[in-house]
Amino acid sequence: MKKKLNQLEATAICGNDISSSCLYVSALAIVYSGQYAWISLLVVAFVLFLFRKIYGEVVGALPLNGGAYNALLNTTKKSTASLAAALTVLSYMATAVISASEAVKYAYSIWHFIPVLPVTIALIFCFMSLVIIGIGESSKVAIVIFLFHLLSLTLLCTFCIIFFAQNGFETLILNYKVPVEGSVFSALFLGFSAAMLGISGFESSANYVEEQKAGVFPKTLRNMWVVVTVFNPLIAFLALAIIPLHVIESNQDALLSHMASVSGGNWLSILVGIDAALVLSGAVLTSFVGVGGLMERMALDRILPKFLLKKNKSGSSYMIYTLFFILCVSILLATKGNLAKLAGVYTIAFLSVMVLFGLGNMMLKINRAKLPRPEKSSWLGLMVAILAVMVAMAGNIFLNPSYLAIFTEYLIPTLIVIFFMLYRTYIFKGFLDVLSYVFPDRGHLFKTLNRHTKELLAAINRQQFVFFTNHDDVATLNKVMLYIKNNEPTRILKIVAVIDQEHTVTPNLKKDIEVLDRAYPDIHIQFIEEVGVFGPDKIKELSKRWGIPTNFMFIGSPGDKFPYKIQELGDVRLII
Repeated sequence: MKKKLNQLEATAICGNDISSSCLYVSALAIVYSGQYAWISLLVVAFVLFLFRKIYGEVVGALPLNGGAYNALLNTTKKSTASLAAALTVLSYMATAVISASEAVKYAYSIWHFIPVLPVTIALIFCFMSLVIIGIGESSKVAIVIFLFHLLSLTLLCTFCIIFFAQNGFETLILNYKVPVEGSVFSALFLGFSAAMLGISGFESSANYVEEQKAGVFPKTLRNMWVVVTVFNPLIAFLALAIIPLHVIESNQDALLSHMASVSGGNWLSILVGIDAALVLSGAVLTSFVGVGGLMERMALDRILPKFLLKKNKSGSSYMIYTLFFILCVSILLATKGNLAKLAGVYTIAFLSVMVLFGLGNMMLKINRAKLPRPEKSSWLGLMVAILAVMVAMAGNIFLNPSYLAIFTEYLIPTLIVIFFMLYRTYIFKGFLDVLSYVFPDRGHLFKTLNRHTKELLAAINRQQFVFFTNHDDVATLNKVMLYIKNNEPTRILKIVAVIDQEHTVTPNLKKDIEVLDRAYPDIHIQFIEEVGVFGPDKIKELSKRWGIPTNFMFIGSPGDKFPYKIQELGDVRLII
């Protein structure tokens, strides 16, 4: 991208998603936790604080687009990373459709003449057009929405505090006298589980980190955490302070509008309604920006079709955004605007992505211990954070058992597409065996299908890969070969040693490579001694000379003395 996002722009894009949770998460927590809802929301804020360190460590060490997918791709198997990618895409899809639909419904509550379904489709189309024009332009829209939302929430809280001060503690005391169903612990547990949806969007910043200026990413995490920590518990407490509990439950779909009406009058209620429509629209933009960075990375890694990488003059991957728009509209039409099913997909997919990101951090600590990173999460904080999200996931499945079945219905087709791309060489080889069995006479149809399938296989296997090394550690090189064999369909691997006066090839390297070449007959190993200095310029030079994209080039995990940052090497992957 030509334009890099500053702190306000980057925060606004992801902040609209996470801050839109204020519109529903306080009411949701109160429904399940009653008068203890604000405590559940503070616990959520604490879990999010732990994830600040987790995301900071992983993205600080591997500052590339893709979020959980990128974290797992550089620390575990490609198939595990693909699962995280599938879940993230599902989460974004559900977020975009739900947010757009709810935004239009809020607008409909003010202007009743609006046709909800066509306007919802038009809204999604508008944000698709914005991101196709360019992320810099779309960030300006995000800033306006984000600042207006913060202003609206501040006005609402101010009027609620004034109303509370004028009317005393009577409503709050009465609410605390209402008996809790079950124990206080179970109420807090269910409230916490429901309230964890209030941090959806926190993962988005990691999916477009390459579009952010240096040092901006950790600031976006801090800013999102501050918004969630301040407003979500405060709004829940103020609702309990000025509105009876049974009234809150009956107005949970538009609690903030009701709070505005009680504390400030009709004008404030209309303002909050307009704000809700705008910020939910901003969450649609977050989905497009996040999914764009993720799906582009997946297409580069041959997990999605290559045609998705086509770009327009502004550098936007318009095919990705168009495909995402079509998927969102198809789901909207299939559900006819009844989005209860998508809520289940959204809940489990989002929480699963958080767990997988935590596991990515764990693998980073184990498998990439020497990789430099600006900050580190503690093992205790990491384990507590992962456990907390798993508890929240279990709580949501307990509250809505049908969500798991609905989630599976959406996940399976997504995984079929992704795993077909991952294992298509095995599928094509199996298809060739089936052809030989079905057409023993080897007729015209057999020859046609056989030829086309072999051409597809040859095109896939034609892609070459590169591994950079100067060391004769045969165990390490064997790990490289195993990774290539299990994760990347190819016939050719170039093992490259970049040599100069300081860096020379160790004596046994050529012999080790000859041994490996015999041990892996399906992969031809080419050993190349390249004169020069290993670094970003040399990688770009070799990529251009050989026609091999940088994301098909691998290195071992560098140590503290490595002179470059990972992001300076382009999309070079760590596999050892």
